[in-house]
Amino acid sequence: MEGLGDANEINARCLSASFPQLWSQWQLLDSILPTGGFAHSFGLEAAMQSRLVTTTDDLKTYVIHVLENAGSLLLPFICATTISPDAQTLRRLDRLLNAMLTNEVSRKASTAQGSALMRVAASVFSEIPCLKTMRGEALSSGELYFHHAPVFGLVCGLLGFDAETTQKAYMFVTMRDIISAATRLNLVGPLGAAVLQHQVAPVAESLSTKWMNRSVDEACQTCPLLDTVQGCHSYLFSRLFCS
Repeated sequence: MEGLGDANEINARCLSASFPQLWSQWQLLDSILPTGGFAHSFGLEAAMQSRLVTTTDDLKTYVIHVLENAGSLLLPFICATTISPDAQTLRRLDRLLNAMLTNEVSRKASTAQGSALMRVAASVFSEIPCLKTMRGEALSSGELYFHHAPVFGLVCGLLGFDAETTQKAYMFVTMRDIISAATRLNLVGPLGAAVLQHQVAPVAESLSTKWMNRSVDEACQTCPLLDTVQGCHSYLFSRLFCS
């Protein structure tokens, strides 16, 4: 019985050690984390004013297309930085993504959210001091644009997420934020938004599986019309969102 007690004690220590990391992982995905994601509509506001999205069915289709674009273009960057969460990988992929994002509106949205995420992560997750170090060095040198996808992968990797979970988490956050934008644009009510999110979840899972673990060389956009629509956001007469 003494041996059993020792085993239980060891297991208890291991579990208690994993709890702080698990809570940090949950916090990273919590909407209360001030990363600025709710200031962006992923082009939905422009699509609504352009009459491309007028019904709930249109909205559902738009959300799916946004997730498809996110999966095909951004998951490769997230996967790479999660696997190698270091300054060199972040710098290389950050520059590459900046060159690939030709839409000025989406590029600015990406850097705004990524900069906010890096700032918040460096302040909140003090148990990972390299985040603050990397941010400080990047700010002083001006070498980083801080695009959201590679920064998200970096932070998730340092918090102990595996690559598969990180990529699905990014798809979830994207789905959550665009449906939240739809609610504030009065395209759908709060209850309808929850129903829509539940309906789209299997599609998001399928798209995550489809584009998961691909190399950065395979990154592409599958729905270029959405990129074009988002690029018109700055020309809107009245705007609720930044993009």
